[in-house]
Amino acid sequence: MKVLKACWQFFIYSNLFIAGIASLMTSQVYLLVVQTNVPFAYPAFVFFSTLASYSFHWYFTGHSVLNTPREQWLKKFRYIHVLFFFTGLAGMSGFFFRFFTAYWSWIAGAAVATFLYTAPKIPNPFLRRLRKVALGKTIFLAAVWTYVTTVLPLVISATPWTYACTLYCISRYFLIYSICILFDYRDRSDDKAAGVRSLITYLELPAIRRLFIFSLLVFTGAVAGLILNGITSADGLILLLPGVLVAALWNRATTDFSDMLYYFLLDGLMAISALLTLFTRI
Repeated sequence: MKVLKACWQFFIYSNLFIAGIASLMTSQVYLLVVQTNVPFAYPAFVFFSTLASYSFHWYFTGHSVLNTPREQWLKKFRYIHVLFFFTGLAGMSGFFFRFFTAYWSWIAGAAVATFLYTAPKIPNPFLRRLRKVALGKTIFLAAVWTYVTTVLPLVISATPWTYACTLYCISRYFLIYSICILFDYRDRSDDKAAGVRSLITYLELPAIRRLFIFSLLVFTGAVAGLILNGITSADGLILLLPGVLVAALWNRATTDFSDMLYYFLLDGLMAISALLTLFTRI
């Protein structure tokens, strides 16, 4: 059991899991919006990019007020993030120079945005000042995830931009944002201790709940619009499923801050509809 637990923690805490989630989310765009088979190159590029960016982020993550198992794992295995950062960087570079140099400006924007999210954690006086202007960090993070997993595959595949593309981006953004709200609520103590000014650190729980509900309502409306604009009802229900599950987890997620609830279940909900979409195409 100890070996299985150690392997499971490695899979989650090393960022292999979140990198796989990003790759799956990208694959879903090709099936539902581009309506083609999933290519190998871009999902693989996203996998390595996510592995590199999250390894970079967690390497510079310091002490947590919550003193979670992930923090204890990080103290022992911080070098894993260094190893996976360079692994991700090598894989990302290989796919970029082989397939995506024509889109360098689009990808550079994502790279800069990703760096800016982690920058306040880096022990540099200038970068630490960014904590004071991080009011929209949750909005920013959801936007980066939507851009990388949804907008970029549409651009790279040269898909004509339609109303359905806009609705799909809106649905994905607000699903991710609703999950980010829960993460920010969990991290309120750490953000306050570090002097990070974010929207969730200012709001009280009832206001956060209203923002959470609003996000899920927009998400639901966008999915309904997709059903009216071409996707099947079955695919629409699959897209709605993670929103329903996130809503159902509100009470637990605002009282139980366990790693597996957040880094496995909530993170995993971003990819569950992608998994089901792939399954229905087999």
